Amino acid sequence: MSVTVRWVLAQPELSLRLRGGASGLDRDIEFAITTELSDPSPWLSGGELLLTTGLGAPSAVDGYRDYLRRLFDAGVAAVGFGVGLTHSEIPEALIAAADETGLPLLEVPLPTPFAAVTKRVMDCLAEQRYDALLRASRAQPRMTRAVVQGGARAIVRELAVATDATVLLFDRRGRLLERHPTNVDGETVTEVSDLIDSVSEAASSIVAQAHSGHSMTVQRIGLGNSLHGCLAVVSPKPLGSVDQVLLGHANSLLALDFEKPVRLRAAQNQLNSQILGLLLSEDIDLEPAREQLAPAADDRGFVRALAGVCPSSGDAEAVASSIASAMNEAGRPLFLRRTEGRMTVLLRGTDDVAFARTLLAGAGESVRRSARIGLSGPLPVERFAEAIDQAQLAASAAGAGAAPLEFSALTGSALLTFDSTRQVLRSVADTMITPLADHDRDHGTELVASLRAFLEANGHWESAANVLGVHRHTLRSRIAKIESLLDCRLDVARVRAELLLAIIASQA
Repeated sequence: MSVTVRWVLAQPELSLRLRGGASGLDRDIEFAITTELSDPSPWLSGGELLLTTGLGAPSAVDGYRDYLRRLFDAGVAAVGFGVGLTHSEIPEALIAAADETGLPLLEVPLPTPFAAVTKRVMDCLAEQRYDALLRASRAQPRMTRAVVQGGARAIVRELAVATDATVLLFDRRGRLLERHPTNVDGETVTEVSDLIDSVSEAASSIVAQAHSGHSMTVQRIGLGNSLHGCLAVVSPKPLGSVDQVLLGHANSLLALDFEKPVRLRAAQNQLNSQILGLLLSEDIDLEPAREQLAPAADDRGFVRALAGVCPSSGDAEAVASSIASAMNEAGRPLFLRRTEGRMTVLLRGTDDVAFARTLLAGAGESVRRSARIGLSGPLPVERFAEAIDQAQLAASAAGAGAAPLEFSALTGSALLTFDSTRQVLRSVADTMITPLADHDRDHGTELVASLRAFLEANGHWESAANVLGVHRHTLRSRIAKIESLLDCRLDVARVRAELLLAIIASQA
């Protein structure tokens, strides 16, 4: 708890006046004392507003400079100099020394007792302590309720709000599980992560200064010999005693949350999976059940679906088991459905391909090589079924053993990723494109290339002719020949689309 020098000067009843050291007006005062010692620095701890009449202060210019320099080095926040007793006014040399050191020098008029200054400062600090304790007494129950209602994410959010700081939660492998606020910059996350990696696991608490000047406080989370992760708070100033109490409370709650019995997690995961299956299979009004999917979403209420296709039910079970283990370790609720060789799981909308790959790490290498994994785009949680459809489509098009394929990557090539579609298009090519290819071979023409250029130019004569390197009239003649051979009209958009897909399929 502290007040600034600027705040003390602003108290009208004290009638204090700044005489030097204006650059230090934002220095923090944590205590107020009175002393007439010529060198009180051995008895100072820093943060004091030191009040003196100058009785013990030296009189020479160098003596004033040394006197203030010792106080500055001891961490004194400001000096209050009483006038009207030992000195009728503050010596000019002392004012010059204050400006030189940057230590604020306040003139205390004779009618203002030192006791009044001390009381005003200490009363304000006491009010701050009371407010902090009141804040803590309100924050602790909120955190306790949060662990029941929202788990680790809710605890992190409540701690961040209560301490007005950035809070990060890492698992025991150093992966970021939760953050609040959610827009924490990557540099801060990396700096905290590097700090954790640089310190032995034997250290239960770590305090360091970030490059930005902010304070980083890290506590390891665990019970007994079980280490579950680390809880970090990044704040503009080092945490006060009350904030440290809140951090310890959050740490204890997180340790309990991580220590939830395995049977309880398994039962909850099974219930989540049944809810997901029910929502996907029934047509009746299931709005109450949909609300149960909310824990799967990110802070915006978005989800992504991950779908897996495996050659056997056993492989699908291995993938599902790996995902369940990784989600439990990350403290995430599990919404997973498996049927034979297929499985689907809901992720947060902010989860990416890298996170999806970590979910598969626990499956055997042979299983990973055979699995095809698809990932939907982020969608509102109420559109979870659409997300699952996207993920299943992407999984069907993914390569076995390849990285999870995002649905967005299918844009422009979705139809050609499926064997059944390619077979239809190749049948069209055999009927429509083969006669043109035969004509090119027998007569030395370039009808197939001309048709593709024309179609890819969306029927724009000049653009297609430039691609082919011929005059547009030559191209018109070729297109007329193609229409004659195929008995079709290329001014029909549907015909053009079908022919372009057929050409692409035949040349793929």
